[in-house]
Amino acid sequence: MAQTDEFGEELADFVRRVAELKAARSVPADDLPTVLDAAIFELDHVADQLWPRYERLSSDGPAGVASVDRQEQQLLKALFQRVPVPVALVDRETVVRRLNFAATSFTGLRAGYATGRPLTGFLAHADRAAFRSQAAAVARGEGDRSLTVHLQQQPSVPVRATLAALRPSGEPRTAVLVVLQPAGNRVPSDESVPGPVPSLTETTRHATLMDLVDAMTTALLSGPAGDPPAVLERAAGVLHGRFADWVVADAGAPRLSRTTVLAPSDCAAGATAVAAQDPAGCPLVVEAARGGSTALQVRPEDPDAFGRDTSGAPVLVRANVTSLLCVPLTTAPGAVRGVLTLFRSGARLAFSMAEAQAMDMMSRHIALAMGTS
Repeated sequence: MAQTDEFGEELADFVRRVAELKAARSVPADDLPTVLDAAIFELDHVADQLWPRYERLSSDGPAGVASVDRQEQQLLKALFQRVPVPVALVDRETVVRRLNFAATSFTGLRAGYATGRPLTGFLAHADRAAFRSQAAAVARGEGDRSLTVHLQQQPSVPVRATLAALRPSGEPRTAVLVVLQPAGNRVPSDESVPGPVPSLTETTRHATLMDLVDAMTTALLSGPAGDPPAVLERAAGVLHGRFADWVVADAGAPRLSRTTVLAPSDCAAGATAVAAQDPAGCPLVVEAARGGSTALQVRPEDPDAFGRDTSGAPVLVRANVTSLLCVPLTTAPGAVRGVLTLFRSGARLAFSMAEAQAMDMMSRHIALAMGTS
């Protein structure tokens, strides 16, 4: 199987070189002899190397996996899923290929949701670059690695990640096996691993959102309308704490200006830096103001999606953002009066679709209170 893989890689390289030679037909006439020499060299390579190797591989019979080998693979897959240690299989870009049962319990992630997404997206921002670099080194064959990381939903709990190279049967590239365990402790059993926080009933969620909408309506009606900064400040006060950890308000059209930044009590310096930020340097805000559509992100992958503060640090990293809502304030289709951006951080539950819909409704009320152009 290894010989077949090597032959396939060499054949793919040959096809790429032929494509380059085809593209080189447009070179000046004086340079064509060089291109012709390269083409003759490639033909010799096929005749002398690739074709004999193909005949040898063909004479060895079909490369299909025997029945006993298939049974062995099924057994290994079952062992991977049932082993009582949190294990993930990722590629060199940390994209999750498989997540066993223990890993889903340990991280609180569903295997179907995690598969196809980078494992770094579930880590704290500060750990992502180091984990991505170590995974790439392991995939290159530079030896196994181990490092301490933090899950984004539990940033206070250190997790030891051990990375080992693995060459799956029949695949040309090396994968990376990741074993997770609490730093300095043994891997907990299924009974000791806390499961995901149970969701509230639909009725309770609806009542909570209706209380928020009622509080927003009361705040908007209790003050004078037509003063956009004052309206945004009242609205931000309702949302801060009970609905979002951070509330950032930008007003004005077409040029936005930052009017209000409310942050957790221990992030005063960060709030000052974000308040001094130019909204034009925040891609999410610019896109919301231009397109007039709400953006909901859970575990934002791009750390620069909300730009950088005055110190040069990505705002999403500095605020430890785990989910965000970026809502345009529109009075009519295409008429944007401002943008509200809400952050949740740490272990707080991510924004849900129902919450995004409620916020979309409140945004229209806020825009009406701000007045018309």
